[in-house]
Amino acid sequence: MEYRHERKHEISHSDLLVLRMRLSAIAGRDSHGTDGTYEIRSLYFDTMDDKALREKIDGVNIREKFRIRYYDGDSSFIRLEKKSKVNGLSRKDSVPLAREQVERILEGRPDFMAGSGVPLLEEFYVKLRNLGLRPKTIVDYTREAFVFAPGHVRITLDFDIRTGLFDTGLFRPEVVTIPAGASPVILEVKWSEFLPDVIRDAVRLPGRRVCAFSKYAACRVYG
Repeated sequence: MEYRHERKHEISHSDLLVLRMRLSAIAGRDSHGTDGTYEIRSLYFDTMDDKALREKIDGVNIREKFRIRYYDGDSSFIRLEKKSKVNGLSRKDSVPLAREQVERILEGRPDFMAGSGVPLLEEFYVKLRNLGLRPKTIVDYTREAFVFAPGHVRITLDFDIRTGLFDTGLFRPEVVTIPAGASPVILEVKWSEFLPDVIRDAVRLPGRRVCAFSKYAACRVYG
């Protein structure tokens, strides 16, 4: 997986409506979910002293975080993901996990990853054991995604960001999530080779500047 450019903007719900119309006219809907819209639930991991959170807040140029994620409440498709940032560029590495494997991780029995031959699983195992990574918070939100082939561009609109507070029961249907403060809609634009002018113009909104919003950080304000 290559490093990509990524720009985030905090926007309003009225901005979302404008962008939805603009992007629908020039870009394709993501193939996942219903017409490119789907629900995401992630469980983020961090160290006892919140290394990932502190590095994000401090703006450290080289940082990483791990999460386990699934979509639309379907636990038959789960991914372990590592999100890396290096000098403003982003990279995401991921591998599939079975629900039983996730449950073993959450029960403190991750030994199946050791010697698995899967680099990301082995790295996660080492960091669970040596750095003390542990589940920190559930993050829920709705994503509306668009794709544009030239430049390998992906545009996402994320909203209704919610936190599970101190409950890390990833698969428990009774987990209650609440709005993560006054979380805005988040526009993310990601591209590899170049950002086409037609996309640059479509996502341009007066007064909206690039930001460093983190859903994980927003959901950790409660603890």
